[in-house]
Amino acid sequence: MKHDWFLTLSSRPQSLANSNSVHNSNDSVVSSLATGSIPELINILIILLLLATTVALVTQRLRIPYVTGLVLAGLPITDLLSQRLGLDPSLVLNLFLPILIFEAAINTDISRLRSTFKPIALLAIPGSLLSSGIIAVLVKLSLGLNWINALLIGVILANTDTVSMIAVFKELRVPSRLSTIVEGETLFNDAAALVSFNLLLVIYSTGSITVSQGIKEMLLVSLGGVFLGAVLGYLCLPIFNRLQDPLSSLLLTVALALGTFQLGQFLGVSGAVAVVIAGLVFGNLGLPQAKSASYRITLLSFWEYAGFSVNTFIFLLIGIEINPLTLWKILPAVILVIIAYQLGRIISVYSLLAGLRWFDRPIPLRWQHVLVLGNIKGSLSMALAIAIPVGFVGREFIIELVFGAVLFSLVIQGLALPWLIKQLNIGQGNGISEEIGQLQIQLIGAKAAQDELAQLLKAGVLPKATYEELWAAYQAKVAGSERVLREVYNQHQAHLDLHHPNQLDVVRRQLIIAEKGAINDALRKRIVPEDVVQRYIKDLDQKLQSLSDD
Repeated sequence: MKHDWFLTLSSRPQSLANSNSVHNSNDSVVSSLATGSIPELINILIILLLLATTVALVTQRLRIPYVTGLVLAGLPITDLLSQRLGLDPSLVLNLFLPILIFEAAINTDISRLRSTFKPIALLAIPGSLLSSGIIAVLVKLSLGLNWINALLIGVILANTDTVSMIAVFKELRVPSRLSTIVEGETLFNDAAALVSFNLLLVIYSTGSITVSQGIKEMLLVSLGGVFLGAVLGYLCLPIFNRLQDPLSSLLLTVALALGTFQLGQFLGVSGAVAVVIAGLVFGNLGLPQAKSASYRITLLSFWEYAGFSVNTFIFLLIGIEINPLTLWKILPAVILVIIAYQLGRIISVYSLLAGLRWFDRPIPLRWQHVLVLGNIKGSLSMALAIAIPVGFVGREFIIELVFGAVLFSLVIQGLALPWLIKQLNIGQGNGISEEIGQLQIQLIGAKAAQDELAQLLKAGVLPKATYEELWAAYQAKVAGSERVLREVYNQHQAHLDLHHPNQLDVVRRQLIIAEKGAINDALRKRIVPEDVVQRYIKDLDQKLQSLSDD
């Protein structure tokens, strides 16, 4: 096993180091660390953790995104630590990326994903391809690169990193539909970027490939990943149900996330797509069957911590990896690339979502502005750039351009996004809605506790008298929350209808989605005739489109 986790600078191009002598010294430092300098590795990890903690305190005080602060904190220490630290693409692609994708997938509700599938599919597939093409054409015309190099830049920079956007969304509480679109687009965009990137490297290595061969290869890789992820996800469910403690289940989920990715790579299908599907299957079918609420919380808390830790190291190392002096020398080219990827995003978002109204609920123009500015680049773009084969002609220049675009994106767009959301008045925070939200949380929590009590009684953990006493206490809390909630609705009904008409539409949407699910299940079992079902489903879809955005 390699002990130099992120201590691998030998893959960095010489242009990012200050000189050949520095580059060679970097290799020697890496080699010495790899031979077993474990105490030094631990010391470096401690420094990084303390630095990340300091960044967390500062960003909370200054109210700036955490990941932006990490990148900025990494820039000044490049000369001090970059001789022994680097962003290893193999580590990112084989360890960090599966963790991030799986953590996002298990926290994604399929019912919400299904209700926003059309805009997600538009942005993640044709949107990504259109943006990649626009970036490639502009880069080729402005910088004179060959088509393969320009297309690689296009694919790498058409990918959107969701961490910064979701962090802002959690703080400002944007509508859940907008948040779901962003999460879903990024979830599948990562997989699409990896598939396109690998296809371009195949074209580079073989010399040429026909359009039909390219489409066939992409379909094979993508659909193969879907099939593999679904099979492994379903196979883990009976094992998960038989495990009696959450710690053993943690081992199973880690093996599922990392093993699915590696098996996908081995079989020649998309490991990223496979992890997405496996995570969705496990998160929506496995976690709800957990033995208890505490069991489920343990699993989700572990993956939340894993995702947070991975993002912390990735964005801190991005700052350490970037050499500002090198970027300054090629600043005009970096600016051209930034303009290219911004134009690609602008054209793809506004043009594709303009036609969405013909077959789904339209996306408000204010939301589209957020989707454009939220086109933030991150760890995957960096990893893909470094993962270009060492012998690739123009590799160093591509890496420098991508690093410059990522730095601009994380710092400038990362800081501007919260400001834009506030200016567009998209956030949902106000006194009445917050009061209603608190009451709903109390109601949901109390009813969940009653369900847990019933499980404990059934398992013989609680005596009947204790169960009845605790159940009555929670029932009093339920009754109190329901009473106050009803009073708040009655008192502020006019205000809610005027300013927040979507309060009840959220519930209506969930009910309609539940109806569609039950009817589709009946159709699959051949209980109801298909022609009648299609008419009923069409009517439900029209009702969904008439509801306010949530």
